[in-house]
Formats: sequence, C-alpha cells, structure tokens
Amino acid sequence: MAAPVKKSSLTVTDNRTGKTYEIPIKNNYIEAVELKKIKSETNQILKSYDPGFMNTMSCTSKICFIDGDKGILEYRGYPIE
Repeated sequence: MAAPVKKSSLTVTDNRTGKTYEIPIKNNYIEAVELKKIKSETNQILKSYDPGFMNTMSCTSKICFIDGDKGILEYRGYPIE
C-alpha cells in the first residue's frame, strides 16, 4: 500500500453551508485573502480578525530581519541601532 501524499494545504469545511475549501499553505502560513473563497448563505465573504496584530504577518522581506523576542532588527544584514 502506497503512503498517502502530503499536501501543502489546509482543508476547511464551513459548517454553515457544508462546503469544503482547500487553502494553500506557503512557508507555514496561509494568505488571509484566501478566506474570501468562503462565503455565507447571503454571499458575504469570511474575514479574519486579529486584535492586537498578534498573529498576523504584514509582509515578508528578503532585506529586513526582525526578531522582537531577541531584540534583533537588521537591514541588509546590518543591525539597526
């Protein structure tokens, strides 16, 4: 028997409508805009709410590095002080 194929996605079933959605996972996150696929019976899109901006990425960057827990802030590999 072959091993199951692993997908880089999240499968979500909307209990209000019974519809199932597959949301791609990239670099261990999902894009919030993907939630627009999930609509209510009245065609309203699903939105995410993150009070305090505690679990939201605003962007990804190849030139900046931030680790707030360790107090690291770098730009192009140089510490910003």
